[in-house]
Amino acid sequence: MTEHMRRHETDHEIPWSLPIVVRRSKTAISRHIDVLEATSRAVVTFLDDPRSQPDGDWNEAVEYWRDGAIRKVVRRGDGKKLEDARALGCVSVTFGGTDDFAPAEAFVFAPGPVEPLPHELKKLQVGGTEFPDEGESSIPAAEAVVTIELSPELTLTTGKAAAQCGHAAQLAFEQMPDDVRQRWRESGFSLRVITASSEAWAANDQQVSVVDAGFTEVDGPTETVRARW
Repeated sequence: MTEHMRRHETDHEIPWSLPIVVRRSKTAISRHIDVLEATSRAVVTFLDDPRSQPDGDWNEAVEYWRDGAIRKVVRRGDGKKLEDARALGCVSVTFGGTDDFAPAEAFVFAPGPVEPLPHELKKLQVGGTEFPDEGESSIPAAEAVVTIELSPELTLTTGKAAAQCGHAAQLAFEQMPDDVRQRWRESGFSLRVITASSEAWAANDQQVSVVDAGFTEVDGPTETVRARW
């Protein structure tokens, strides 16, 4: 068991989470897959941001959050409510899009206690974060430094799947060798999200596994996604 895994066996008395917001526009909707990939890239971009690094404005909060159980909460918003939240300070990633669907936009904020939340974040919706499940990843396998694989045995909402994929991206970023991390950084954190085949899931040869605690959508501890590089 790695030190990273050991230190996540305990939690803070007041749980902390990493707030993530995805834009959900009624007039320019994004695809489910693009939201998952934008969120995953945004999480890693946040972790790599100078503000999250030692001596950065967010570093103390990031380190405290990482010392407990890792939680990510995905909310949705648009218009003035989203702009009010963005004014708090965040990392943003825009990704994907097709002729029929808008690019996905994901925003990651500095971690903090699950309660009380800043008012600007609390007024954004959590439940029912769904986007059209149209098409597959637009990133060719050869271009992706990291591949995140969803369990073929589960059906998750976009919000839940985005949080799980973001968690897998974080673990990959933290656990991969330095040279791979640098190559990933230079690629703009290129990644693709796919649903694993039953055969690939059974083979279980990925480097990273995410087991959800089962508080929402899944029953009990459940392996939701994996990642490989």
